[in-house]
Amino acid sequence: IMTDPEMADRTYIEPLTVEAVTKVIEKERPDAILPTVGGQTALNLAVALHEAGVLEEYGVTLIGANVEAIKLGEDRLLFRDAMKEIGLGTPASGLARSADEAMKIVKMTGFPAIIRPSFTMGGVGGGIAYNVEEFRELVDRGLEMSPVHEILIEESVIGWKEFELEVMRDVADNFVVICSIENIDPMGVHTGDSITVAPALTLTDKEYQRMRDAARRVINKVGVETGGSNIQFCVNPKDGRMLVIEMNPRVSRSSALASKATGFPIAKIAAKLALGYHLDEIPNDITRLTPASFEPTIDYVVTKIPRWNFEKFPQADRTLTTQMKSVGEAMSIGRTFKESFLKGVRSLELGKSGLLLTQPQDDEDDASLRKKLVVPNDRRMWALFKALERGWTVEQLHELTQIDPWFLEQFRQISELRRIAGMQEFRELSTDFLRTLKRAGFGDGEIAAIYGVPEASIRERRIEEKLVPAFKRIDTCAAEFESFTPYMYSTYERGDESNPNSKAKVIILGSGPNRIGQGLEFDYCCCHAAFALRDAGFETVMINCNPETVSTDYDTTDRLYFEPLTFEDVMSVIDRENTAGGDVSCLVQFGGQTPLKLSLALQAAGVRILGTSPDSIDLAEDRRRFAQLLWDLGIPQPASGTATSREEAREAAQKIGFPVVVRPSYVLGGRGMAIVYDMGTLDRYMTSAVDASPEHPVLIDKFVEDAFELDVDCVADETGAVVIGGIMEHIEEAGIHSGDSSCVVPPYLVAERHLATIRDYTRRIARALKVVGLMNAQYAIKDDVVYVLEVNPRASRTVPYLSKATGVPLAKMAALVMAGKTLSQLGLEDDLEVSGVFVKTPVFPFVRFPGVDTILGPEMKSTGEVMGGATTFGAAFAKAQQSVGQRLPEKGTAFISVNNDDKPNVLPIARNLAELGFQIVATRGTAAYLRAHGIPVEVVFKVNEGRPNIVDHILNNQVQILV
Repeated sequence: IMTDPEMADRTYIEPLTVEAVTKVIEKERPDAILPTVGGQTALNLAVALHEAGVLEEYGVTLIGANVEAIKLGEDRLLFRDAMKEIGLGTPASGLARSADEAMKIVKMTGFPAIIRPSFTMGGVGGGIAYNVEEFRELVDRGLEMSPVHEILIEESVIGWKEFELEVMRDVADNFVVICSIENIDPMGVHTGDSITVAPALTLTDKEYQRMRDAARRVINKVGVETGGSNIQFCVNPKDGRMLVIEMNPRVSRSSALASKATGFPIAKIAAKLALGYHLDEIPNDITRLTPASFEPTIDYVVTKIPRWNFEKFPQADRTLTTQMKSVGEAMSIGRTFKESFLKGVRSLELGKSGLLLTQPQDDEDDASLRKKLVVPNDRRMWALFKALERGWTVEQLHELTQIDPWFLEQFRQISELRRIAGMQEFRELSTDFLRTLKRAGFGDGEIAAIYGVPEASIRERRIEEKLVPAFKRIDTCAAEFESFTPYMYSTYERGDESNPNSKAKVIILGSGPNRIGQGLEFDYCCCHAAFALRDAGFETVMINCNPETVSTDYDTTDRLYFEPLTFEDVMSVIDRENTAGGDVSCLVQFGGQTPLKLSLALQAAGVRILGTSPDSIDLAEDRRRFAQLLWDLGIPQPASGTATSREEAREAAQKIGFPVVVRPSYVLGGRGMAIVYDMGTLDRYMTSAVDASPEHPVLIDKFVEDAFELDVDCVADETGAVVIGGIMEHIEEAGIHSGDSSCVVPPYLVAERHLATIRDYTRRIARALKVVGLMNAQYAIKDDVVYVLEVNPRASRTVPYLSKATGVPLAKMAALVMAGKTLSQLGLEDDLEVSGVFVKTPVFPFVRFPGVDTILGPEMKSTGEVMGGATTFGAAFAKAQQSVGQRLPEKGTAFISVNNDDKPNVLPIARNLAELGFQIVATRGTAAYLRAHGIPVEVVFKVNEGRPNIVDHILNNQVQILV
């Protein structure tokens, strides 16, 4: 959204480097730069521009926070000394710029020791060392990851309680606390990996006031005069001693959470403060009566639960430390902690495994359970409930986890309710007890699982007993003033505040928590759909539960429901909106797989789905039906089959011939997808894959090796007109997930006749599927034949990239088409053209998962993407590589080792490297080949040939490039 042209007067999609920003400054001559809303990347860049003399040369002022404030907040040693000056404690620590210095400091702090690199985000490169060996490894990584090659070594405060305050200050020294946040996990787990609640629930008022006063002294000392900051504290639960952990002199991940939790738009107000406004001069959008100097008051509980993707990285260490490992988060709101927490678990969309309350599996022994509780990991909450099922006490669990007993008691009460329910038959379930379960936050699915009945039975019973949720408003003032922005959450209490109206409305289902394969690209599409429909005169309603998104801003749509994306929660909103009369329809095409999975159930419940019908969506996903459709259209596809058992899979693979691609149906991001070369691997895969999508069969396709892969996005209307938004060529080889492959538009190496075939196939498939809205198709070209790999009649993750490359907002056009407009009415007659060359490159999280294999395959692993644009392919690709921080060495030693088939291909690369001044080293076979072709080369040993071998050279930093 941020890089949409209408968001600013001028927009540049360029690498965030000193060189690129200097060129923009030179051209635009700005008066000021605001770095405090762009996260750690923006702060680091602002400091680098200052140090390079660029700001001084062009007379540019930093607003929001000056360089001194940024350095004081980010430089660990300066911050520690500043805290000492104002009488606040920090953990004993020392700053090291080398391994030797680090060893001296750890003698003072002792073990366990916390390693925190300076100027990094999400704790990258940091961790907890329990012994000298771990310490040395973390020190080396931390020094390498810190842009200033500096780390703080800190005494351990593991087990202390962790709190955060989101605060703001203006030039007149007005100060407000927006929100207090408490981490359920104690110190030792990165706040982004901890379940957190707002407001803080286990602080006494006296402790909170002490913390508030300390926060004011911190922000004054650091010198943040205009904007927001996030300050982290820890409290010793034994004696109440309080220390300051760190401060971010910028808007952070927690600021986004605090904004959504309170309805107070922190970043928007921070920007106004940076321009010199005072807090009491900025009106509150929600109440329209109170100024921003009124501290928000909340009469509900907000819970944030992280979403991890460890299933994508089976070799990763699942231990949670000071380096963040989660890829997304869900937020939930309830009147009590129990209700808020269970809604949060439901929001994670973990399928059956997401029900904390399914029957406990008693095959795990107590020792293994104890280990899961002592060592923080992504499954600890599940282990905690398992322990409660076994009758472990709150005292025992507190000793093992150091989680505050108040939270453990809440979990015990949830477990007790589940136990009582489990002792009854469904026919014995009383209305009062059902109400008790619903008030505690239990979903219909969880209650159905406990009683062993279909979910529909619980819903029918609830509606019969008039047990439906009320919707309350988030208004920043605990209902003291009237609220003008309908921002709602559900609760099983009396008094509904939603006040729906009778206008024609479209309900847009969001994409839920970010995860690999379903990220902010889908939120972008949801927002664009909302903007377009609102402009077209519809009332727009958003349902989503992700605090990191623009779709959950209170002003993106006319009405916002912060709710889990389950059938139960979505239907509750639809039922409520229906009470006012007026036409209500639903958009499921923009939020990725999450809304699509609900489409058939919603349609069966009588909800009108706009755009492509759920049956067409199902046809594209159902491999047998789709294969038949392509056969009828005469469009080639790789041989394929489906299987629900090991025997069927063996049969299909035998018929198709290895290698085959296997994957579950109805999943995103290649979840559970693999390339299989033999029967043994296929058997092993079938054992694990059935878990990925038990209701749907496993798909088995012939793997088209050494092919060109391409992606196409198009928009179709109900008249059958189809406009192709763009054809993207993958740069990586076939077999790598499209989300992990760099791609280029327009295609760079594909013959025009193949592009014409792709356009023709795309149009015919879109018409056959009766697509109304967006469609994505993937193709492979092998031996002069164009094959269809798959088709998804929905928004894809390449829609934002193509929209930026073509300058046409595809998601907006698709939303209007779904609401009844035709493409010709929107002025779209021809396929879209691109002026220039645009390369999209993925961003990978491997730095957070040391020890994980970085080889790419059909299962997606990237967590983000960048775009580089230029007039030539080379320049665009280089920009994209710069943007992901991929800086290639310009001198040194290049090691080359390839198999015989690739030796002719590596020759020009080796020649270029030698001409650039690199020293070439190679293993014996490759070296002989290169020498024979006139390239100077030195021989190095393979691992089994003697020492020093190539691994020794790499470990000694004597090799800069590997080919």
